[in-house]
Amino acid sequence: MSNFSLILVCLGVALLLLLAYAATRPGEFSVERRLRIGVPADRLWPLVSELRAFNRWNPYERKDPLINGTYTGAAGGVGSRYEWDSKQVGVGAMEITAQQPGRAVQMKLDFVKPFKAHNHVEFALQPTADGSTEVRWRMHGQANFVAKLMGVFIDMDSMCGRDFEAGLQNLRQIAEGGQA
Repeated sequence: MSNFSLILVCLGVALLLLLAYAATRPGEFSVERRLRIGVPADRLWPLVSELRAFNRWNPYERKDPLINGTYTGAAGGVGSRYEWDSKQVGVGAMEITAQQPGRAVQMKLDFVKPFKAHNHVEFALQPTADGSTEVRWRMHGQANFVAKLMGVFIDMDSMCGRDFEAGLQNLRQIAEGGQA
């Protein structure tokens, strides 16, 4: 066997091992961040329950000032929808699917580009004894094989978690700064 053939065999075995390892990764993912914000939940509620207000502090919206977004449905509440098209953050849509007024908002988050994905997002507001509110931002969904393979090289929690942290800091700045 020539050196070239040996190299090809080794590369093929390495590729098979990589694919086998990726197949064993979890079939679901979850990213979550929390932040205590020094205002009551009723001051935060309008900023998480209405998509236009959400986009004032949404870190992905801030990444591309030229984002092309369209709102449909009611201004807030179940059925409110936002679709975006951006060279920086991709193409997709989010829709409010459920709410527990003053406490939580659930959304369906669909990405079209740079890859297809269908995830769920939840914002939960938990009042604290000192009058502030703990805000939890969670995204979870199914990890198909491509997502599992990407996960071998890219840590989804770190990548999205940084953006969630930035978004929660943006929310804090708006809410505590009285710009709500």
